[in-house]
Amino acid sequence: MFKKNIVLIGMMAAGKTTIGFKLAKKLNYQFIDVDTEIEKHENEKIVDIFQNKGEDYFRKIEEKISLIFLEKKGSVISLGGGAFLNDKIRKKIKRNSYSFWLNWKIKTILTRISKNQRRPLTLNLSNKEIGNLYKKRVKFYKLSEFKVNCENKNKNEIINQISKIIENESS
Repeated sequence: MFKKNIVLIGMMAAGKTTIGFKLAKKLNYQFIDVDTEIEKHENEKIVDIFQNKGEDYFRKIEEKISLIFLEKKGSVISLGGGAFLNDKIRKKIKRNSYSFWLNWKIKTILTRISKNQRRPLTLNLSNKEIGNLYKKRVKFYKLSEFKVNCENKNKNEIINQISKIIENESS
């Protein structure tokens, strides 16, 4: 049986948590949302960690928590939007996981981000600044094993596309 982890990467608001939860259920895998695990570990919301302790502190905790959960097998793991930029995390993913980039057009990401005020990196950024962040991150997201174009697809279509890739890889 296929036991590699499935790691979902992509910009904030790409749907990693929603897709990941449903995909894990479909595959009978454990679901791990790294941001949620960070909040449990720190007993604080991510937005508060950013405000109270800064991004550098957050990134250190994100690395520590991500590496712990990437040791597991048979899990669907939703990484935070910036986690895949971390070289140690990328290397760990390559060893025992498949990485799937949930790719959306920047216009769609901007629309989705604007609907959610819980994203600490974008609270005080203009659309142009978010676009620049997107461009910086895409260079790293392209290093993922699989790219899933999500534009004009519903959740089930995205999940089915990932499932088919996994079936092909494990057969």
